[in-house]
This record gives sequence, structure tokens and C-alpha cells, in this order.
Amino acid sequence: MSVSDKSVENVVILGSGCAGLTAAVYAARANLEPLVVLGVEAGGQLSLTTDVENYPGFPQGVQGPELIQLIKDQAARFGTRFVSGDATAADLSQRPFRLEIEGSPIETRTLIICSGASAKMLGIPGEDRLLGHGVSTCATCDGYFFQDQELVVVGGGDTAMEEAIFLTRFASKVSVVHRRDELRASKIMQDRAFDNPKIEFIWNTHATEIVGDTEVELVKLWNTVTDERWEKPVKGFFLAIGHIPNTTIFKGQLPMDDQAYLLQREPGRSHTEIDGVFVGGDVHDHVYRQAVTAAAAGCRAAIDAERFLEHVGDAPQPMGAAARAST
Repeated sequence: MSVSDKSVENVVILGSGCAGLTAAVYAARANLEPLVVLGVEAGGQLSLTTDVENYPGFPQGVQGPELIQLIKDQAARFGTRFVSGDATAADLSQRPFRLEIEGSPIETRTLIICSGASAKMLGIPGEDRLLGHGVSTCATCDGYFFQDQELVVVGGGDTAMEEAIFLTRFASKVSVVHRRDELRASKIMQDRAFDNPKIEFIWNTHATEIVGDTEVELVKLWNTVTDERWEKPVKGFFLAIGHIPNTTIFKGQLPMDDQAYLLQREPGRSHTEIDGVFVGGDVHDHVYRQAVTAAAAGCRAAIDAERFLEHVGDAPQPMGAAARAST
């Protein structure tokens, strides 16, 4: 049974985070009747976030899942359709593009890839349960909530150093837990971290468990050299060991960097090397990774997709430009 009621879709959007849903709002208002594939992690990273206080328009803050639902409802209001599941295969060799959604075939004139990137996790007890309750993958998003608290950052690269340094604006102390006895970070980032009086380093050590009933209370640590095991009371546990972009089905079809993030044809645009395929959000952005920048990227992708369809003569009439002009 097909997941679509159309023989060929105008636009399919992969992903239902801020980028994908914003793309859906714009595409729907342009009368493209977009189909959003929700993905395995429906709602993206925001669905795992509690308080969001840096998204414009919410002076009192908003819960991550609530924000996602609001944007989804907005997209649905203009005619967006949604299908559960994930894209399991793609053939971008010709238009219309062919996708498989959990094994069901679908064809589309344009494709907007907003499938995001998943934070790498340690896989230790307490990590999933306390995610959003003291466990975080984004210091920029959550650091403010830990005023004068002791925190742990796990990682040894540039991202970990950036996160640790940023967190010292709020925390009383930041302990960087690293499994080796030296960092992978660039020298300039190492120097900045070593020079910061609020940062200490715990070398050759693994976090083995995060403990707490409703929020993080302590982390269990294990030194692999001395075999010492101990408990460290902390209020926040920040993972900074990287992200994995959800781009597996596009390998060999779309250009990627060495970390498998999708590449744009030109900076500041959403076009890929394949005409009719566009990108938005964390699937190509490993620098900012914010909800508001993802939303902006989704907007660009939808507008570019609409203009592409107009250029090739596939655009529905007459709403395209009029809908956009009314925003």
C-alpha cells in the first residue's frame, strides 16, 4: 500500500524538526501540498528538549515538544500531509525522484532533506531517562539553567572545549571528562580551556552511569588506568562527542563532507548538486545547530523548491508568489 495518495508528489520533506516543519509551512502556503515524512525521531532534537527560551516569540519560554506541535499544527492548517516512518531508500538519478518510506514506494518532483543529525550518546544507564532533565547535548540551549552549579562535559575535541568554556559563564565549576590523557582539540581551544580557572580535567576516565530520580544528581566515573571508581555530584551532564547526520541513504548520490554532512551547491542557499533536491537544518549545518537557524534553512529550502518548480513548469497555479508575498 502506498503512503501517498498522489501518483507524483510536488514536494516531499524528510524530517519533522524545526527545519522540516518550517519548510512544510512555506511549501503548503505556496499550494504545493507537501508530504512530510516524520522520521524515526519525530520532531527532531527539540522533541527531546524541555525548556526552550531562545526561540523568538516566546518571552516566557516554551517546551520543545510543544513548539514542535505548534509548528506542525500550523503546517497542517495550510494543507500539509504527514506520514509516519522513515525513508529507507532513495533514487535521485532522475526526476521524479523515487523514495521508499518503510518499504513503500513514492515519487516526487522535488525533495527537501531536513533529516537532521543525531547526537552521539554514550549508551550508559540513566542517559536516556534523564535527557532533558540535566542530561544535555547542547550547552548553548541549556547552559543558562545551571547557574552556579557544578557540571560535567564529556569529550575531548573542539566542540567539547567550546561547550565547557561556554558553560563557565553560568556554572561554578566545569569538569571535562575525557577517556584519554590528551585532547583532540586544536591547540588554541586547548589553551583557552586550560587557562580557564573554572575548568578542570579528569583524564583517562569514562562515565559509567548517570544517577538521579527526576533530575541529574551525580555521575559515576571510572579511571581506566588506576581502576579507581567514584561518584561525582553534579547537576548537569553535557555530551560533546559529536553528531551523526542522518544521510546514509544518500551516500554516493549527494556530495558530503568527511563527516557525512550534506553539502550545498553554494553557501547560503539550499540547493544541492542535483537539481530539485534541497537541504535544510542540521543535516548540513554542524556549526550553529539552533532551532531558529534550522527554521530559517527550512524556509529557504521551501522557497527554492517552489521557484524550481515554477522554472521547470511544474508549479501549481496560481498561489505560488501570492502566498509568499502575503507573509
